[in-house]
Amino acid sequence: MPERSYEFIKLETQGRILIVTINRPESFNSLHPPANIEMGHAFDDFAADDDQWVAIVTGAGEKAFSAGNDLKWTAQNQGKLEIPPRGFGGLTSRFDLFKPVIAAVNGVALGGGFEIALACDIIVASSNAKMGLPEPRVGLAALATGMHRLPRQIGLKNAMGMMLTGRHIDAAEGYRLGLVQEVMEPGKALERALAWANEILECAPLSVRATKQVASQSLGRPLEEAVKAHYPAVTELFKSEDFVEGPRAFAEKRKPSWKGR
Repeated sequence: MPERSYEFIKLETQGRILIVTINRPESFNSLHPPANIEMGHAFDDFAADDDQWVAIVTGAGEKAFSAGNDLKWTAQNQGKLEIPPRGFGGLTSRFDLFKPVIAAVNGVALGGGFEIALACDIIVASSNAKMGLPEPRVGLAALATGMHRLPRQIGLKNAMGMMLTGRHIDAAEGYRLGLVQEVMEPGKALERALAWANEILECAPLSVRATKQVASQSLGRPLEEAVKAHYPAVTELFKSEDFVEGPRAFAEKRKPSWKGR
């Protein structure tokens, strides 16, 4: 990955895993334009790096994943709101990233912070997590894809119950709704997210990307149309060395050595 200096986020790599930590704990890891820009750069680099196969996004400390848009900064700057082309947190409008991204939600994930989590593929939440889209309570709207993603992920009526009231849900309710895949005790969300990431790494990376592309791009299409559609990641998978390596390793009763090509 390119060498960049960051002020508002921290990056750590563990093998083929990238951990992106929003590092503004003094403001509950809320994001202002400079932080959004840094997040955009981080995920641009992750998308382009052939050696990085899974990303985890989390927040510094145990109180907050991200409280969303930094409203104090916005108020001090005459309502100025700058969102990078790839969306809030560099993720919410990134529709061509088929490497998996996991959210380790530790504490508050509200507004844009919740929208970042919704843009991830898997959510592991601490039991003290609070999630929601409270924008209507401050005269705003969840415009960073939250109003689109939440109904798709938990159903229209459940989503409307949250969005029209701006109410928060805890991790247990998120799990009941199918939004959260696992609830952990405080301080353990990142550890468990890493376990999920390592389990994903046991699979062929191009198979994982093909799966994500097909699942995400077929939503909302009639079944026959979805099945017949062209998915470039599937074509890439069929042409790859890993497409040969997987069955060979199975036949030889050994672990496959994935190349990602």
